[in-house]
Amino acid sequence: MESLDLPQTRTTPRVSFALQTRTLTLQGESYPENSFQFFEPILAWVDGYLGERREAITIAVNMPYMNSSSTKCMLDLLDRFEDAWRHGQPVLMHWYYDPDNGRALELAEEFREEVSFPFETVPARG
Repeated sequence: MESLDLPQTRTTPRVSFALQTRTLTLQGESYPENSFQFFEPILAWVDGYLGERREAITIAVNMPYMNSSSTKCMLDLLDRFEDAWRHGQPVLMHWYYDPDNGRALELAEEFREEVSFPFETVPARG
């Protein structure tokens, strides 16, 4: 399994996977010109990971802003983890949000409604 480590840019989040903790992290704003192109290798990596491994995985998201096409891609990502969860793979989501940004919590809650695996919203500053 290849590692996953995409650097953060002005318009895309850093995306990385820590093998020791089996944690997929997405951090930073997401509004690339072509969200589908940006998320395609991430979705492919997740498909490969979930296809090879049945171990628990944690997803840590701290994305203070995402455009509508990134939101669609995030739903596609969550669908993959939901499918793994429904097939018995432990999945845990930590969604970090700025408590001073009411829209950030609303967005997290909207994503939480889409899945049945454990999904924790965590207030975080900075």
